[in-house]
Amino acid sequence: MDRFGFAHAFATRVGGVSAAPFDTLNLGFRLGDHDDAVRENRSRFAASLGIPIARMFEQHQVHGTHVYAVSASDDVDRVQALEGDALVTRDSGFGVAVRTADCVPVLLAHPSSGNVASVHAGWRGAVANVVTNAIEALGRSPDELVVAIGPHIRRDAFEVGEEVAQQIDDAAPGGDAVDRSRHKPHGDLARLINHQLREAGVRDDRVDDVGGCTYRDAAQFFSHRREAGRTGRHLSAIVARDAGSPSGSP
Repeated sequence: MDRFGFAHAFATRVGGVSAAPFDTLNLGFRLGDHDDAVRENRSRFAASLGIPIARMFEQHQVHGTHVYAVSASDDVDRVQALEGDALVTRDSGFGVAVRTADCVPVLLAHPSSGNVASVHAGWRGAVANVVTNAIEALGRSPDELVVAIGPHIRRDAFEVGEEVAQQIDDAAPGGDAVDRSRHKPHGDLARLINHQLREAGVRDDRVDDVGGCTYRDAAQFFSHRREAGRTGRHLSAIVARDAGSPSGSP
């Protein structure tokens, strides 16, 4: 996405002011961390994207499939109270963000228009096609999109029951999104989402998986599963820009 001029970021847990067990760049409120520390962390994160925190939209995530389109006229606090798991914006200089601590953050961008979307894809939302819904809400040709998949719990750490495994299988038939070579199934959310992106018409060469396992790499990432919920949250965000492709060709 960098070559298309989109400011975007997947936060790690490093570079903030929060104390353990939220050390140090916790970006989520109402987890037990001090609000002042979270505010400072969030200001730092927004500054890394070149925008004030007042221009970054989030919502009340519920592991669902609803997508909201937001604009400069929307109130950030009002949007924060809305239930949903994906945001779209077409207004230059405004960002859309999702919070994660094992779920998959997915960022979408359309280079020629500058439009962007962010998606929170836990396994429930992923199997229910939240990523596909976000692509449709962008309203742009899927083969013109660029996509970044962020750090999340990877297959080796994501042990699931057979019921969940079957839902993942059903959502990605033939996509090898479940590993049944072990004692219990393990879900591969990256494979699931890549399968859905391909089915939606997104080109493979326009999808970048940045890597990173939130569960295995405790030095870099928070993990809800590893810490039984007593941990921080990451933000992943992308900022809409003016139309046109400043560098690189779609």
